[in-house]
Amino acid sequence: MSTTALQRPDTKPMMPGPAPVISTARLTLRPHRLSDAPAIAESLSDFAVTRMLSRVPAPFDRQDALDWLVPVTSGTLPDWPLAITGKDDVHIGNVSIELRHGRWHLGYWLNRYYWRRGYMSEAVAAIIERFSRRMPETPVYSGVFADNPASLRLQEKLGFRMTGCGEIYCFARNTMVSHIETVLQPGMLQPRKVA
Repeated sequence: MSTTALQRPDTKPMMPGPAPVISTARLTLRPHRLSDAPAIAESLSDFAVTRMLSRVPAPFDRQDALDWLVPVTSGTLPDWPLAITGKDDVHIGNVSIELRHGRWHLGYWLNRYYWRRGYMSEAVAAIIERFSRRMPETPVYSGVFADNPASLRLQEKLGFRMTGCGEIYCFARNTMVSHIETVLQPGMLQPRKVA
């Protein structure tokens, strides 16, 4: 028996490289900084935001923000957690693609005072488009709570398709919540219509 027959196949997923800075018509998506902690704490102390996120506790404070930011800003993770900022560099939200259980997952949130302006559609389309250029054969998974139809519409407009339903635990609500799983297959990103 040869030694080549005993070698394990390389099962490490491809990596997209360091998180980029992405500019859109109205936004800049950039890597987070420790100085973003107060803005993150302010946004995520709002239950209207955290109730739609599975892994964010309520209440949420500045120390929670720092606990999250330290590994995110260390440069050791393969993920792309990007701060959503206006042209004035004020932190208004987060959009990320992170590796979980061997799959790339999209997640996002936005400070409530910036809802209904198309910012999240702009940010999600931009990060997916850039990620797809670096990882063209890679599906992107996501999901929404069943009581968040706006987020589901956003994903469907970009080409995500539902793959199943289930329940996941929501820390902010302290209960199991109905969850719709989605996926964007390679090459299926729909161009964003600019109004």
